[in-house]
This record gives sequence, structure tokens and C-alpha cells, in this order.
Amino acid sequence: MRIAQVAPLWERVPPPGYGGTELVVGLLTDELVRRGHEVTLFASGDSLTLAKLVSVHPRALRLDPSIKEYGVYEMLELSRVYEAANEFDIIHSHMGCNALPYVNLVNTPTVHTLHGIFTPDNEKLFVNAKNQPYVSISNSQREPRLELNYVATVYNGIDVSSHQFHPQPEEPPYLAFLGRISPEKGTHIAIQIAKQAGWRLKMAGKIDVVDREYFEKEVKPLIDGKQIEYLGEANHVQKNALMGGAVATLFTITWREPFGLVMVESMAAGTPVIAMNMGSVPEVIAHGKTGFICNNIAECVDAVSKVEKLDRYACRDHVENNFSVRKMVDGYEAVYQEIVEKRLAQSGKLMHLDEFKNKPQLSALSRVAQLRSNM
Repeated sequence: MRIAQVAPLWERVPPPGYGGTELVVGLLTDELVRRGHEVTLFASGDSLTLAKLVSVHPRALRLDPSIKEYGVYEMLELSRVYEAANEFDIIHSHMGCNALPYVNLVNTPTVHTLHGIFTPDNEKLFVNAKNQPYVSISNSQREPRLELNYVATVYNGIDVSSHQFHPQPEEPPYLAFLGRISPEKGTHIAIQIAKQAGWRLKMAGKIDVVDREYFEKEVKPLIDGKQIEYLGEANHVQKNALMGGAVATLFTITWREPFGLVMVESMAAGTPVIAMNMGSVPEVIAHGKTGFICNNIAECVDAVSKVEKLDRYACRDHVENNFSVRKMVDGYEAVYQEIVEKRLAQSGKLMHLDEFKNKPQLSALSRVAQLRSNM
């Protein structure tokens, strides 16, 4: 199957540090290539991929202070994608609502994975294009009132083998926090929990320009370098070591998190997660087995006293069984096949669909190749 993957330009694919969407796009793209698909990745020019890379800018926009109008580069990227639309069987957009104005200009179908949340502004675009095929990354992310055409929920996956398992936490014990240092991620709440529980807290994560004031006023004054430590932005190896050595990772979000890769990465390292009961948390954590789902700070503090009793091997198994790259890509292959076959059938060019459906031994790649030969 000829597939276009369209990534945001703000971060590299995969990101050197924090960046959930770009990490998922990188893993998905490379695994599709390994499975024999012909994949083109539209992303920043410094991206690392097994696919053919097409870019409109040489590096991640976050790293380029000369960029003043980020949206211009997204429009350039999407223009490049849809000018080449007839080279693909399907276009997979990770750009939120930004690709929607382009999709009806071409015959090639586009599927949209929604990585973010809905806002009063972007809802207008989504409702206007509600019949487009959408994939949610958790069931809680969906907004039924918008009546969007969801074709599947596909949970984000990670390469579990790249995450070292830590059967025991380090001594002396500590709690971990990883993520953007921002109000949405609740960095200040993680500090409150650690202080009330009397535990050390090690934090890592990037600070975006928009969150600089929050860091300076709400977080930095609480960092003493002893009980509360801030380690800066962490790469993959550093993240794994930080969370793997912790007794628990605090996931103290204050918003409806669409997914939350930090939870999965922590459990892959063997470390249970103590999280606020918002967004996707109940879909990712097995309460009382791989962590604790809490409704307030007091419950989080209480969970800290119980979390050491949880089985770290069960945390790892939970990720392997539910949030692996293999499982994620299986889900997307099924989505691609369904959408392409439906489009071919609607165009009247699909002559022998039942014949191919009765041959389960055919992969999505070979099935679509044969279907295309009938056009």
C-alpha cells in the first residue's frame, strides 16, 4: 500500500526529547515500512525515518528562532502533500483540523488521527467535515455531540523492547514526574503530592515559551535541589532511567489528556503510575494493578503509601499486551484497508471485492495492490 504520513513540523520525527505525536508517527511509519508498505513521511527535514522523507523546512520549527509564522510552513507542507495525492492509496494526517480544507480537492482518501483536544474554534472545522474518517487515540477523547465519523480507536503504542525494565526501584526511593512543565500537566500538583507524602521528587521535561511564566512563578520557587529536583529536558535513555528508578511516576494532569504516553513508558519500565482521574487515564492504567487512579491530591498521597506493593512485572506485561507498536500498527492497517476498499467500491472500480475478502491469507499490501490492478 502507498501511504503518506503527515506529521506536524514543530518537533522532529521522532523527537529527541519530549513529543508524543511525533514519537507515535515515527514508530508507525517505520513499522509500516518493515511490513512492506511504500511510505512517504512529510515532516521536518531533520527527521529520522526508514520511509522516504519529504520536508519544506530543514529542521524542527521549535529549534529555529527565525520562524515567526509557524502556520505558513504547515500550509506549505499540506500543499506539497495534496499536490502529490495521486501517488498514494491513502493519506494519514496527524495535523488535527489543518488538513481538512484540502481533503475534498483530491480523490485519494485521508484518514485523520486526532492527537489533541477540541476547542470552540477548531470544532467549527471538524463539524464542517464531520463525514471524514477519524481515528481517536482513546475513547474518552471523543465528543459525541460533534457527530464525527469515527472509524476506530487506536491506542498509541511504543517499542517496548527499547525500554529497559527495572525490577526494583533505586535507593534512596523517589517519585518521578515527566512531561511538559505546564499547568495542563500539573507539575505544581506533583510537587504538592511529594511534599505532603514526604518523598523526594525528580522532574524532567521541556519548558515551552508559553509556559515560561508558569515555571518561574509556580514551579521554580519550589525546587530546592534536594527534595524537589528539576533535571531539564530528557532524551529517551534518560527518561527510561528516571522513571525506571522511581517507586512511582506521578501523572497529575489537570485536563482531559487524549492519551498520555508517559503512563505507558513508565509502566514499560516497570514503574506503576499514580494519576488523576481525567481523560484517558482509566483506559491506560489498570487500577490497583499497574497504578492508582485518583480523584484528588489526598488520594494521590494515600496511593504513594501503597504503590510499592504493586507488581512491576505486571506493569510491563500490561504495556506489552495493550500498547505495543505491533498492536497499534495492526489497528491502523485495518483502518487503511477499510477506507481504501470503501473508496474503490464507491468509485465503481472495485470489481472483485468479495473474492479478496474471502482470502484472509492476503496481506493488506497485496490485497490493495491486486485491487488497484482492477482499476
